[in-house]
Order: sequence, then structure tokens, then C-alpha cells
Amino acid sequence: MNGNSTVRRVVDAVVGNWASRVYLAVAAALIIWVGIDTAFVAHDDASFAGIFPLLFTAPTSLLVLLLDVEGMAVLPFLAVAALVNAAVIGLTVHKAGGGGTAPNGLSPR
Repeated sequence: MNGNSTVRRVVDAVVGNWASRVYLAVAAALIIWVGIDTAFVAHDDASFAGIFPLLFTAPTSLLVLLLDVEGMAVLPFLAVAALVNAAVIGLTVHKAGGGGTAPNGLSPR
């Protein structure tokens, strides 16, 4: 197996089906919302905005709790957690038969 084939398989697992794409779109919206809230909204106390993407990207994102990371530095970890979860979703959809080819042998994309 060459490098292009491996990259293609990984990309296909992450964004090769509608379930992974929808998951990534919602995760990206939540992460962007938290970034905007952290950067531009002044809070007298702690903001709970960061809880939503943390829970949405769980269980992978819960590893960030083991690290001593605060503020905007959490966002890249959440993005990586979303990509890992999207790959798991994509592989699950593929194994369940939703990511294969159409009955006539043509790709559904």
C-alpha cells in the first residue's frame, strides 16, 4: 500500500460519509463559538461555553482534562478530538454498510 492510498483511506474515514461530515460541522461550530466567546466576551466569572464542545467531542476530548491546559489552548485539542471521533464514526458507518458502493457498483458520491 503506498502513501497516497493510506492518506485517501484516512480522509475517507474522516469525511467520507454524511454522518462524519455532520458531526464535524457541529463540532466546528461549537469550537468556533467557544473561541469567539473566549476571545471577545468579557466574563466576570468563568464561562461555561467550553463545556459544550468538550462534551460533544467526548470521550476523546476528556483526555484534555488530564493535561493542565486552559483558555484558547484547549481548542486545538478539541479539534483533534473531533477528527478522531469523526474517523471512528466514519469507520462505523462503513462497517455497517452505509459507506460502501451503490448496488450498481457506482460510488454514491
